[in-house]
Amino acid sequence: MHPDPQNRLKLQLVALSFAALFLELMVIRWVPSVVPFIAYYANLMLLSSFLGLGAGAMAGKRPWDLFKWFPVFLALEIATLVLCREVTLGASAGEARFTTLNHTLLNTLVLIWIFASNALVFVPLGQRIGILFDSLPRLSAYGWDLTGSLLGTLCFGLFSLTFFSPLLGMAAVMMVYLLLSSRSRWVLSLPLFVAILAVMFSHSDRAAIWSPYHYITISRIETPEVTESDPPPNLQTMVNPPAYSVRINQFFYHFDATFDSSRYTPDSRLGRTFVTPWLQYYRLPYFLTKARDRVLVLGSGGGGDVQAALVSGVKQVDAVDIDPGLIKIARRFNAGAPYADPRVTVHIDDARSYLAKATPGYDLITYGFLDSQTLFSSMTNVRLDGYVFTVEGVRSAYRLLNDDGLLLLSFYATQEWLGPKLYQMVAEATGQTPVMYRVDRTVILCVPRNPAMKLPSQVFQFTRFQFLHDPVKEPLYRVELPTDDWPFLYLIRKAVPFDYVISIGVLLLLSVAVLVGLRGRSFGAGDLHFGLLGMGFLLLETKGIGDCTLYFGATWLVTTVVVAGVLVMVMLANRVAERLKGFSFWMYIPLFAVLVLLLIVPRGQILEWNLTGRLLWALLAVPLPVFFAGIIFSTTFRESAVPSAVFGANLIGAMVGGFCEYLAMAVGGHKLAILVIAAYLGSLLTMRLARRRNLSL
Repeated sequence: MHPDPQNRLKLQLVALSFAALFLELMVIRWVPSVVPFIAYYANLMLLSSFLGLGAGAMAGKRPWDLFKWFPVFLALEIATLVLCREVTLGASAGEARFTTLNHTLLNTLVLIWIFASNALVFVPLGQRIGILFDSLPRLSAYGWDLTGSLLGTLCFGLFSLTFFSPLLGMAAVMMVYLLLSSRSRWVLSLPLFVAILAVMFSHSDRAAIWSPYHYITISRIETPEVTESDPPPNLQTMVNPPAYSVRINQFFYHFDATFDSSRYTPDSRLGRTFVTPWLQYYRLPYFLTKARDRVLVLGSGGGGDVQAALVSGVKQVDAVDIDPGLIKIARRFNAGAPYADPRVTVHIDDARSYLAKATPGYDLITYGFLDSQTLFSSMTNVRLDGYVFTVEGVRSAYRLLNDDGLLLLSFYATQEWLGPKLYQMVAEATGQTPVMYRVDRTVILCVPRNPAMKLPSQVFQFTRFQFLHDPVKEPLYRVELPTDDWPFLYLIRKAVPFDYVISIGVLLLLSVAVLVGLRGRSFGAGDLHFGLLGMGFLLLETKGIGDCTLYFGATWLVTTVVVAGVLVMVMLANRVAERLKGFSFWMYIPLFAVLVLLLIVPRGQILEWNLTGRLLWALLAVPLPVFFAGIIFSTTFRESAVPSAVFGANLIGAMVGGFCEYLAMAVGGHKLAILVIAAYLGSLLTMRLARRRNLSL
């Protein structure tokens, strides 16, 4: 018996969708380890992937065979990344980053070329997907495409958590390509793939560690150019133990070292110049307050704050960090072994999530250097610690203090306006005037629960800092305070930074060029309708990820579950649509009803509910609009004249929706719900006009 040709096409579609989704996520994960600071633009990497897939799908009817060019385009992208690895991307003056450089024309050109080369890689995959869409029944093709995407999401989540390797991930995508290609193409493709893997291997650090969130390298502070993979076997007992610098995406993040000066001999330069100053910093809270019973460390990382608590006689320490990889590294490389002490309980959790369920009664709550250098999801521009440093986030921590407790927040203020902004945020959250200590760019804000508590004017090298103006009543800088609706501590005020505007503008121009070049006079109601559906869907998905992150934490698991759940709901909607006779305008009514509900119910109210209530709301608010929007898409997609073209328009519309998400930097996240309603209202009006004029989709 010969296999059914359609079954073979379905398997090809699943494999292609799997490879496209897997490659999207892998590139987003890997590229920041090659080009410094590209992690801040992870969502633009995703959107450029949408551009490539959409352009390729639109070319499905063209007589071009772009699939054979995939190895060449992939080699071009890898070469681009390797050539740009020494370029440090700068930031606008209104945005703070851990290591800040001025934004330059070179930065812009590098960003644009990286995004363009990434989009080009996905064009051949998109064209082959478009061809298969035109060769299969509409909804059947869409269902198999979703199946491949879901498998790609789940497999990458497991791969990223357990054993992420760029070489293995890229090899897996290459294998899928070879299986879908004729043997004659292997003659050229296979050597090129081998060359790509060889280049990746030669430019990789074999001692690097991939955690669920970060690319991590470790070196001794005396030899920062030498990456180490193993500590000395007697690290915990040796005299003059080494101190290690932990870097994320090539930039310093924290130290793994003992701060017990008795471990060092008097002639140890490391003990004099490194251990003593850092021990003073970490022990600062315990010279400000005599509370010793119960301490909470948010962002415990390398364990410096934990060591100081133990040395100071604290009886119980709750150490919270979102990244299990950093805790694992500290257990191996920290000579002080802070996490081995029975007084320490480690919580692998997002700080904001932990605060929501923690038991009150802490004597001290201290924030480690939480300043993140990455985003919590490729679908949003909010950083990993975005919801920790908000007025509501600090307020939730302050409420956990006992009557004599102290809240202490440390930060490396890379911009002059960041110190005053932190000061105003803490004052607004606690209702009290903070005391600020400062040395160089490091600021330490202290707020006692008891206003009568007097704090000294100087401790070690830290001097109480007095602003020339009252930063609350007469601020030095006009800043916007970060809130749960606008979680952007790193922006001076509500605005989209210039470097993002330029990058987005260029990608939009590329999108227009694609539409004009591939659709031209063929552009019609179907392109607009499905483009608006894509825009609304991406904003819906982004809102779902943002809401669930706020409710349950910015962990990889929350993001993966939400994305997988969205795909499952779309698949369910597609199956329901197969049983419906056709599209009806009444299908928009339940969608708009749920969207209005999401608009009028504030997220702050949901946060006040217990875990069960928040979970029930998330199970209602996230899936329902996706389900109803999915039914509209599937029922109208079944009527489309050229499935590949409108599917491409849908992907490019999703890219535009991703661009619109950047408006949250200027208006806040909640108002983006209005854009979602506007997108679906636009698709409704487009459908009405098409039906009246008897136009095909």
